[in-house]
Amino acid sequence: MIRLGVNIDHVATVRQARRGREPDPVWAAIEAQLGGADGITVHLREDRRHIQDRDVRLLREIVAVRLNLEMSLAEDIVRFACDVRPDEATLVPERRQELTTEGGLDVVSHEERVQAVVAQLKERGIIVSLFIEPDPRQIECARLVGAEAVEFHTGRYALASDGESRHRELEALTQAARRAHEAGLHVHMGHGLNYENVCAVAAIPYVEELNIGHSIVSRAIFVGMRQAVREMKDLICLAERRAR
Repeated sequence: MIRLGVNIDHVATVRQARRGREPDPVWAAIEAQLGGADGITVHLREDRRHIQDRDVRLLREIVAVRLNLEMSLAEDIVRFACDVRPDEATLVPERRQELTTEGGLDVVSHEERVQAVVAQLKERGIIVSLFIEPDPRQIECARLVGAEAVEFHTGRYALASDGESRHRELEALTQAARRAHEAGLHVHMGHGLNYENVCAVAAIPYVEELNIGHSIVSRAIFVGMRQAVREMKDLICLAERRAR
């Protein structure tokens, strides 16, 4: 069964808009778990635009499911992760001016640095995933640097404007999932997935985990976090059943 990791970054985005105390992403994580989330994902960005150090430390204490920390290769972030020891760390690219993560980590170009960070995290007992494009070179390099999983960037599929381009991007993700599985890597996917487009991705063979945030948090404004998570889980389970 595909796991659903719920990214709660944008609960913190609302809080930080007024630098206040609410809504609390830690409480959102509790509600997401009660709705059936299999994991909680947060991105501790270098500029701390949403999730704060305090959030991650509290989440480490209260999250009963898998805690996945999305993080850059910056030295201070790596030290923080080694200290807090989330269950999993997903290495992502990061630029200060971007609104959200805009693409996969270029492991090929930064192989030496990525390998060093992977080794540091694994020494602390942290499972390491790399957020990458569905590119054979990136998959092979992910294996070489010692990552245990890859999370494929689904943004181009999510933004496809017509059926032909959507099919092309879905096929690229399907082939990448197969290649990663054959390389011995666990297969995750995420970015831009929502209630309308998730089923096709959930039906891809070898996918073990989907990480979804903005769409669930948006839906939660109207129906609550528990219900928003339940609805997404139901769609994923339905897609899996149909794909069998």
